[in-house]
Amino acid sequence: MSTLLPPPAAPLAALHQSWSAAWPRALEQWSRHTRLRPPELCLTTSQAQKEGLQGSFAMIRLQDQAVVINLAEIAARGLDDYAVEILAHEIGHHVLAPATLTDHLRTLARMRWALPTVEAHAPLVANLYTDLLINDRLQRSEGLRLADIYRKLGSETSGSKPSAVGSLYLRIYEILWSLDRGSLGGGSTDDRMEGDAWLGARLIRSYARDWLRGSGRFAALLLPHLLTDKKATESMTVWHDTRTAGVGGEPHGAVGEDGDERDCPHPAMDPSLSDNGDLSAAQETASPATPPTLASRAADRVGGQSREPFEYGAILTSAGLSLTAHEVAVRYYRERAAPYLIRFPSRRRPEGNDPLPEGLEPWDLGQPWDHADWLQSVMISPKIIPGLTTVQRTWGVAEGGSPQTIPLDLDLYVDSSGSMPNPQIRVSYLALAGAILCLSALRAGGRVQVTLWSGQRQFITTPGFCRDETAILRVLTGFFGGGTQFPLHLLRDTYAQRRASERPVHVMVISDDGVSTLFDEADEKGNSGFSLAAEALDRARGGGTLVLNLPENWRSADPHGYRSSPLITIKKAEAAQGWNVHAVSTWEDLVSFARAFSRQKFGPAEPVSSPDLTRA
Repeated sequence: MSTLLPPPAAPLAALHQSWSAAWPRALEQWSRHTRLRPPELCLTTSQAQKEGLQGSFAMIRLQDQAVVINLAEIAARGLDDYAVEILAHEIGHHVLAPATLTDHLRTLARMRWALPTVEAHAPLVANLYTDLLINDRLQRSEGLRLADIYRKLGSETSGSKPSAVGSLYLRIYEILWSLDRGSLGGGSTDDRMEGDAWLGARLIRSYARDWLRGSGRFAALLLPHLLTDKKATESMTVWHDTRTAGVGGEPHGAVGEDGDERDCPHPAMDPSLSDNGDLSAAQETASPATPPTLASRAADRVGGQSREPFEYGAILTSAGLSLTAHEVAVRYYRERAAPYLIRFPSRRRPEGNDPLPEGLEPWDLGQPWDHADWLQSVMISPKIIPGLTTVQRTWGVAEGGSPQTIPLDLDLYVDSSGSMPNPQIRVSYLALAGAILCLSALRAGGRVQVTLWSGQRQFITTPGFCRDETAILRVLTGFFGGGTQFPLHLLRDTYAQRRASERPVHVMVISDDGVSTLFDEADEKGNSGFSLAAEALDRARGGGTLVLNLPENWRSADPHGYRSSPLITIKKAEAAQGWNVHAVSTWEDLVSFARAFSRQKFGPAEPVSSPDLTRA
């Protein structure tokens, strides 16, 4: 593509004014009730790049519903007179497709299944698909000049052969709008591409009401051409206005698969597109502006399963979010834990909490002015002498008839040794159960301390007991993968100076038989772990739980058998110190435990759901 010289500054100022005036008309192309923030009309390419716009002359951001236009590129490409068309197109991405970040992620997820080995092209394919939906409506129903824009853009590369994907894309428009073959600059097409173009046009019309379901089928249509077209991405950059649509957004709804997400047949195998007639029937019944109902969207999600964290991260990357694997894991487990959390508890207030005057005490200049009781001070002496004749009222509170509810804090220790999965790659039920427990405790008003541990010097912990959700999840989603040795010094230091007036704490360890290092080992000062554990439970005053991956018959196991020593230690601690040992035969069972435990310890008084309703 040739380098275009920027136009003079003076015409750009006039262009800025005319495009600003065209914004209300562009909104009305969708509805007179459509409301969006005014577009960011950038006068220079550097200004557009600061907004995140590169390669194209327009872009959207779903996070703040922004439309960004590079007026310098608009003028250089001769698109000055198409303000309503281009602005209405960008508005269409906000009101029709993809409209929300959630649907954008769901679209990309479906297309990735339909594009094996070339999943990296999913963002471009999603952009082309939503552009077809939007432009077909604006050209056909609103009478805008979208075809003229494509002719102008095609004239810039008239001397070069268009890519296979570009030719197919433009040919679909020609069929949708009953234009002559090649009139949009796509060049000639062979029989195979001509057939695919007709299938693509029928797909756009047939799935206009349910465009999300048709997205995977459109990707399957483009797959053979993407496999052989090495310059598709480069040649179609100018049309890629949703490349970074997800930047700055908080993704939600992409952890679980839709029930029919992997159902992405080629349009030639789709029964609803088997009619070989023209597009008139589809054109009469399709209504692109009508979104699917909430009931149909809920039905789409029935029967799906949860993704692995690395799959979730790949979808977020396709949407333009630049996140590390650790940041992706934090978002993944926060969303995955949400269905299992306790209800937000209602706050119960005492029956009587009126302030009661209790007496007077001296007031001096170093204390707040509004604390002084000037009436009583003047009654003591008409001459005001701070510190001598000035007083302040002391107050008490009437005790209520209802007892005060004190939230239970949680001190959680999660094993991250070599026998545990990496939560940033594969789903870790230890991290998921930890997220359910911690977030439920926070909802109940408690504070949480989380420690991730492996070997002697491999541990990370939150800065004491806190209510920082992100800090807690960052610890839970870390990974060491080393040896197994419980960090006794952290347990010791946490409770060494804990006062009896502080909140009760429940101590919990999630591990396997490696938890025996908590009781068998000694700290760097020579203190026995067994005695440190007993002292911690005594000072915590909230009980302790060992959630361990053990065989079902671990209590009756052969005392002289393989790895019997850790089991003997666990049984000894249970009997002597009062630990509640909860054994899970599979890591997946941790989710049921975490859900039931959260309702029992942090939730309101209500029956706990049966375990068969707590599937992961």
